Amino acid sequence: MTYRGSLARTGMFAIAYLIAVWAGRLTVMDDTNLSMVWPAAGIAAVWGCAQRKAPARWADVAALAAITLVVNTATGATVGLAMVFVVANLVQVAVLVLLLARWRPGLGPLSGLRNTRDLWALLAAGITATVAGAVAGPIGMWLLTGRHSWPATLVWLSRNTASVLLIGAAGLCVVPAIRRFRERYGTLRDWWRATPRARLIEYGALVLISTATYLTGFAYSRGLPIAFALIAVTVWAGTRFPTPLVVLHDLAAGSMAVLFTLTGHGPFAAIGDPATRACVAQLYVAIVAVVGLSLALGRAERTALITALATEREQASQRAELLRAIIDSTTDGLAVVGADRRVVLSNPAADELLGDGSAGDFEEVFARALAGETVPETDVLIHRPGTAHGRIVCVRTAALRDPDGARRVVLLFHDVTTERRHRDELAGFAGVVAHDLLNPVTAVEGWTETAAEAIEGFPETPGTGPALDALGRVQRAAGRMRSLIAGLLAYTTARDATVAAVPVDLGQMVSEVTVARLDAAIAAGSPAPRFTVGDLPPVLADPVLLRQLLDNLIGNAIKYTARHVTPALTVTGHRDGDMVLVCVADNGIGIPAGQHDEIFGDFRRAHPTLGYAGTGLGLGICRRIVERHGGTITATDNPGGGSRFEFSVPAAGPARQPVPDSAQLR
Repeated sequence: MTYRGSLARTGMFAIAYLIAVWAGRLTVMDDTNLSMVWPAAGIAAVWGCAQRKAPARWADVAALAAITLVVNTATGATVGLAMVFVVANLVQVAVLVLLLARWRPGLGPLSGLRNTRDLWALLAAGITATVAGAVAGPIGMWLLTGRHSWPATLVWLSRNTASVLLIGAAGLCVVPAIRRFRERYGTLRDWWRATPRARLIEYGALVLISTATYLTGFAYSRGLPIAFALIAVTVWAGTRFPTPLVVLHDLAAGSMAVLFTLTGHGPFAAIGDPATRACVAQLYVAIVAVVGLSLALGRAERTALITALATEREQASQRAELLRAIIDSTTDGLAVVGADRRVVLSNPAADELLGDGSAGDFEEVFARALAGETVPETDVLIHRPGTAHGRIVCVRTAALRDPDGARRVVLLFHDVTTERRHRDELAGFAGVVAHDLLNPVTAVEGWTETAAEAIEGFPETPGTGPALDALGRVQRAAGRMRSLIAGLLAYTTARDATVAAVPVDLGQMVSEVTVARLDAAIAAGSPAPRFTVGDLPPVLADPVLLRQLLDNLIGNAIKYTARHVTPALTVTGHRDGDMVLVCVADNGIGIPAGQHDEIFGDFRRAHPTLGYAGTGLGLGICRRIVERHGGTITATDNPGGGSRFEFSVPAAGPARQPVPDSAQLR
């Protein structure tokens, strides 16, 4: 809001407040200078809420104080008494605004009354604020005049509370109601055309019946105390019409009751004491406002809740239909099996696989899952009548527990018959290729070794040295070819082999790999590596692939160590949710900057020019193995020098007790 806009709104509220104060002063009852009604309290409440965050709040305070002072002195109040009213009104507005800002921060003239909680907050804040104003007002009058009237204090409380509740509610609802009317209808003519005739008749009936009943109750009741029966009209309005219309109805009804009482008509005018008469009239106005607004807001809340529930139900139905269509259209089977081994839900693909509607072929898998055991992917061979060959189905399970405590199992089926046959054919082909390639390599290695021995047995001639050098080159090339074939076979295995995950003692496996590497180093006459192995939790993995993963990482760490440096490795791990994070740290030559991700590519070597042997497939194999277990692998620099490789694999069972490091691994 701009500064100019804030001042403009201050002017508009000041005019409304001036009219309200003048009207209130016209209802002064006796020499206490207290008015029977005080609409200015409601105008001030809306004014304070609307300008709570305005940049020119000083102008609002000044305008409210000036109007209160001028009007009260102009209508017979002394300057001192008018100053008391100024302080009392400012205190009342300040307390009201502060309480509403704390209790209902979103409540304001732009939002309107949204629910019954807003109404109760407005009522509670109004009562508290008028109590604060009554402390400042009547007590101030007592200090000035030397007299204190408890009836005058009750009049102050009742009239200001009723005004805040009724006029404040109307002020809070008017702007949102106009905005919604314009968005929905635009003009009165459009509203008239869009509203059903029955609804228009009901609107007219409300106006006529309300007018007739109030005229009867206040103008023609002949002294009969039948004002309580007029509440029925308010109940009708609250249960049938929108909140803004109910606010207007309550405002009109309250105004009629007060005007008739002021003119000496109606049941309240018969009360002789002016203070009692004012309190009873204001109590009636407050009851009308509370009853009408609570019914209207409660009905609006129920309508909004029913609409939201219907929308949510429709959306849930649509999501269920969409989910069912997706499940039915998938080629993989899905079935939910109860504790009685009967299928309670399945899609067409599952029906084709299950056939007779039971889970008999998957009895073992189902029983383990029903018992709460984590079951890895399992291949099951099934036979169906009328088929010559069985079908291999990969089964995954997940246990469910119904609200009543019964357990069910979700089975996911994937027909892997073709894949398994393809894998077996590929494995056979790879074996044949490896055999056919390794035979000539073995022959080359054998003949070059024989030739070298034969040449060494002859007397040395000028051509002996070049010949032996050439044979050495052939032998090294054959060795590289053998390593490449072994790497390709390992890479194919890591990519295509079935992951038969079982619980594995990770600590025991690391110990076996490190002991084997230690023995190999001692046999080769190399420095014996130093290993530090921490407490490692058990994992759920394929033992063959996991051993290959660990052997590759540990072997790389030992190989890529600077000359005359004893390899030192640390293997640690911990459980993180459903995964186990394992770290292999070394004191090697490290990884060149910018290549920490690239080294996991196929045929990528971090140090191709430093003379370290290798095919560039080792880390690619490690990545394949980890990814096939559902984990990740990363490489970083070791803060103490060297490299750190971290990978994750699924955890299995509770953490094991620490296993002391063996002496040879220190």
